[in-house]
Amino acid sequence: MANEGKYVIHATIKADGTVARKDVVGAIFGQTEGLLGEDLQLRKLQRTGRIGHVDVNLNNNKGRVKGEITMTSSIDQVSTAVIGAALETIDRIGPCKAVIRVQRIENIHSAKRDTVIDRAKSLLMEMIETGADESKNILDEVRAVLTVDTEIEFHGMTAGPNVKNSEAIIIVEGRNDVRNLLKFGIKNAVATMGSGLKPELIELAGKKKSVTAFLDGDRGGRLLLMEISGSLGKSLTHVAMAPQSREVEHLEGKVVTKCLNQKEAANKAVSRITAEMAKDDDKSVGRGSAALEAPDDVKGWAGMMDGLKRNQAIIVLEDGSGSEPVGAAGLESALTDAEGAQGIVFAGKVSNRIFELASGAGIGNVLGKTVGNVTLKGGVQAFGINDL
Repeated sequence: MANEGKYVIHATIKADGTVARKDVVGAIFGQTEGLLGEDLQLRKLQRTGRIGHVDVNLNNNKGRVKGEITMTSSIDQVSTAVIGAALETIDRIGPCKAVIRVQRIENIHSAKRDTVIDRAKSLLMEMIETGADESKNILDEVRAVLTVDTEIEFHGMTAGPNVKNSEAIIIVEGRNDVRNLLKFGIKNAVATMGSGLKPELIELAGKKKSVTAFLDGDRGGRLLLMEISGSLGKSLTHVAMAPQSREVEHLEGKVVTKCLNQKEAANKAVSRITAEMAKDDDKSVGRGSAALEAPDDVKGWAGMMDGLKRNQAIIVLEDGSGSEPVGAAGLESALTDAEGAQGIVFAGKVSNRIFELASGAGIGNVLGKTVGNVTLKGGVQAFGINDL
């Protein structure tokens, strides 16, 4: 069995002439013989495996030779150093002058220890980076088995076990949303299970102090919010949305917590999201040569224009009545405070600002004294007195 050794002697060789590998090896064994004493005879040490193979690599360039010599040693470091020094006494190889210089003596065990340490550090970092996630995944999977059993059916809707008795509920879209929230200990969620809110869910929401809609961060989630808001009205108290393009059923625990902690008041969130959706769908159309035909209810607002000063407005409420006149500067605040606003009567030209305020308040129609070339913007249809 070959002896790997504890040390490696690395040396360089230069010769003024052409020499072969066997000439170099012969010089090493021949010229050091008798120089180091009986205990350090290289041939004897090699036979007993204490000195390993002598490896010689040579390059011949225009009659001159340069190369490298490596020799392994399993004897002690002092004896190895003596042998290395002995190599430098060789001054001829065959008929050619030669110079051998030891560059270094490498401790193989030390080099291996460095390799082990570097690799161990790398493995440890991989364990630290992946181990926690793997443990978390295992816990989540095991916990999921337990929590699936705790879900209940509430009038055909998947729900958490506390949905009936809790003072607050969270409305989500599907059963997988409920199951994901259960994994993180949230047991008061209920799924709409598709389009349309069941009467039982509307009744349940009306009995709760807090009702939060927690929906996907995409257009589908926003559309469902509009439906929930329309069905529940004031019973909907808060809105939480998943991050953009993400679904509630796939959210991690820390993201779920963050979203619920950042929930908005329902009226504010619905107004904001309505405006965002209208902006996404914004299409402007010109009047052209054809006159606009105003709906009958808008025609009925014409009387509210009487007595209004320039750029004053009246907010048309849900029952068809009008608010007190408000100036243009106070219109935004008045719309925020108004409940069930369905229109605006404005004693002036319907501008981009009026379109924006109406869109933000979820209002579909505006009646102004005049309208410019744009009559439809942000989901808001504008009419002028001449269109009635």
